[in-house]
Amino acid sequence: MSSNPLAASYSPIPQLDLAAQYAAVGGEVREAIERVLSSQQFILGREGAALEEEIARLCGVAHGVGVGSGTDALVLALRSCGVAAGDEVILPPFTFVATGSAVSALGAKPVFADIHPNTYNIDPAQIARRVTPRTRAIVVVHLYGLAADMDPIMEFAHEKNLPVVEDSAQAIGAGYKGRRTGSLGDVACFSFYPTKNLGACGDAGMIVTNSAERAARLRILRNHGQKEKYVSLEPGWNGRLDEIQAAILRVKLRYLAEWQRARQAHAAEYTREFSQIPGIMPPLVPEGYDHVFHQYTIRVEERDRLQHVLTAKKIGSAVYYPVPLHLQPLYASLGCKAGDFPHAEHAAQEVLSLPMYPELRPAQLARVAEAITEFVRH
Repeated sequence: MSSNPLAASYSPIPQLDLAAQYAAVGGEVREAIERVLSSQQFILGREGAALEEEIARLCGVAHGVGVGSGTDALVLALRSCGVAAGDEVILPPFTFVATGSAVSALGAKPVFADIHPNTYNIDPAQIARRVTPRTRAIVVVHLYGLAADMDPIMEFAHEKNLPVVEDSAQAIGAGYKGRRTGSLGDVACFSFYPTKNLGACGDAGMIVTNSAERAARLRILRNHGQKEKYVSLEPGWNGRLDEIQAAILRVKLRYLAEWQRARQAHAAEYTREFSQIPGIMPPLVPEGYDHVFHQYTIRVEERDRLQHVLTAKKIGSAVYYPVPLHLQPLYASLGCKAGDFPHAEHAAQEVLSLPMYPELRPAQLARVAEAITEFVRH
């Protein structure tokens, strides 16, 4: 590494730096992996069971069911809600494609409801307009680490007797009016993809619920429909969480609260800088919400040009997500067109996620803020 401070200031700032995290916890991760290797128990063992209890406790619910990925979690959660071929499921169009493809995997039809322009989460007022006699469930995405406005959603869902699935892939530990994501709907799904706030060293996921009956069924569904070995009760899924990933996640879970505080401190610093800059919209954190900043996402009209400038300055950034689901080729058969969900479409054209990870240093935060300030003023 160069000893020249000026040269160091121009070293790349990645949008995410997993190497920095591994440098801090790598020794413990390697010990956890060796513990599993020594046990020679790789599937549905002690590590997975312990992680299930720990994640359920974090969320404030009774049951956790470990699965192979966040997508497995969504598919199986929807199955547990009775979603089947020919049904409809309401969800936002501004999310990662897995939210929609989990619906499609069951032969059901995604029905989109537009987002709120300031939070990027599904607008409760839009949900009622999308319900039909074929609606079987509602999927609510807590995007970027901010919970959706769940009270009106749950009130409406209970009136219509519709189960609500939380897609909390990006929002583990986030809060809503004193409650944690994972405890707000009927069943909730987490992804532990490596880039998440709590990330495995591969694919992994978790479903949480307060229903003992639902949890029991999910355990059957994730293991080929088997309640006992070689006796299947219904069509299931190979969606089991492996022991190595569970052991790694248990190590990282011990640091999650510390990492969350660091993310929030970085976000506060960014927001202090950007709230004074015309043309830059920092993330909104409504009163009573606890944002965990999986992404720190600003909004700017000349997003693509700004991203080009940041890249030239060796500052990483990312667009989550450039194409809303209703405009994806995957869903062309649904007949949606540009203009159908204007808030989602405008967000897709203007959002930009900046470097955000616990190990960011003050000088790096200042350099990102300086680059964006200079862009806006010139």
